[in-house]
Amino acid sequence: MSSSATPTAPVVTRGAFSSFQAKGYPTLWWAGLFSFISVQMQFLLRGILAWDLTGRESALGLTYLCFGLALLIATPLGGVASDRLSKRAVLIVSQAALMLVAVIMGVAVLTGVVQFWMLLVAAVVQGASFGFFGPARVAIAAEIVGREQLGNAITLSLLSMNGTRVFAPALAGVLAGVATIGIGGAYLIAAIGSMVSFSYLVRLPKPKPTSAASQATAPRRSANPWVEIVGGVQYVLARRPLRRLVISSFFVIMFGFNYVAFYPALIKGEYGLGDEWVGYISSASAMGAVVVSIPLAARADSVWAKVAMTIAGLGFGLGVAGVGASPTFWVTFFVICFVGGATTIYQSLSNTMAMSMTDDAHQGRVQSLMQLSFAGFGIAALPLGVLAEWIGLRPTIMVMGAIATLSVVLYGVFEGGWPGLRPKSAAPIDTVDDNGAFPVPIAARA
Repeated sequence: MSSSATPTAPVVTRGAFSSFQAKGYPTLWWAGLFSFISVQMQFLLRGILAWDLTGRESALGLTYLCFGLALLIATPLGGVASDRLSKRAVLIVSQAALMLVAVIMGVAVLTGVVQFWMLLVAAVVQGASFGFFGPARVAIAAEIVGREQLGNAITLSLLSMNGTRVFAPALAGVLAGVATIGIGGAYLIAAIGSMVSFSYLVRLPKPKPTSAASQATAPRRSANPWVEIVGGVQYVLARRPLRRLVISSFFVIMFGFNYVAFYPALIKGEYGLGDEWVGYISSASAMGAVVVSIPLAARADSVWAKVAMTIAGLGFGLGVAGVGASPTFWVTFFVICFVGGATTIYQSLSNTMAMSMTDDAHQGRVQSLMQLSFAGFGIAALPLGVLAEWIGLRPTIMVMGAIATLSVVLYGVFEGGWPGLRPKSAAPIDTVDDNGAFPVPIAARA
């Protein structure tokens, strides 16, 4: 190829907030911020309401099981939708569904007609909505900022999510404990956050029409979405580094992250504290996450991301085990602060690596497979809740941490994520060829 035919490389601005210079990204970021405020409030309120209605750990697990099963089914479809349809439209519709659920639950609680089965239905709708919202949000961020700043964009997205976790769960817990507001009023306040997010999403730039040349060179699409789902799975399985990353991330999140499902049982059942303390412990994880997010945002595209991700995953797993071993509330609080920081590093870098290894035509489906771990998290909550009733909550949380730690150790051994084990031929995370085996700069694929 002659030099005159080579496209000019875009000028990439480095810095913790460089993605905000991309047109459309600030709008997407603010939409995510208010959506996460609503989501974090509803997650806490759902747990408190389930505990108040039943007083059983297995009931907490069942609500997350319904959420997880819906997410399991919807996420692959959401990945296909992100690859085939307007990502903007997918985001708008899924956010509208989340908003509607918050309104209905708030009205049900305020009118005194709420029943446990309603929580299960709400969990299903929320899980299905997240299954479409998540892949579309990451994929559209990649379109807006480009691959060169993908790590920065993902980290800033996690900053918005974790920043809301500092105050949104605590706010929900405090509001739930106020007699004049209660859980019903808190749900309606959460719905306002969803409405604001919706208003931002409709202001996202509409996608440009696809040119005839692009349509001619684009991969052929099957009319059957399930065929495309299978195609996405085959794409991941055929690329060893991507396959290992997706599988290890699945087990780390599926088991390690489940400690958050049992906050109400841990705080109200083990420590005998009120609803507001459930919110405070949720905020502890977010505090640690926010502390690491800004410095991480400036370095998320580093060639050493694999090593950093593996070490963070190990810290996450050991930290979760430490939550189960913590003797008092305040020890638990500080351990969860550490866990929150480790979680943010692990999630940000694992998502960045996965998207960097993936071509444009498969980004939605690969991201959906990465997010299936949260479906597994919901599905595992019920058997873990039953296990907690059998052997105790603290030992169960320690088991969760042990499984997450083992998953990271195995990834580090087989993929070379540990210092000293990194293969000499390893390439930066954004230089993987179509088979995931030989280093080929992404620019060379253009």
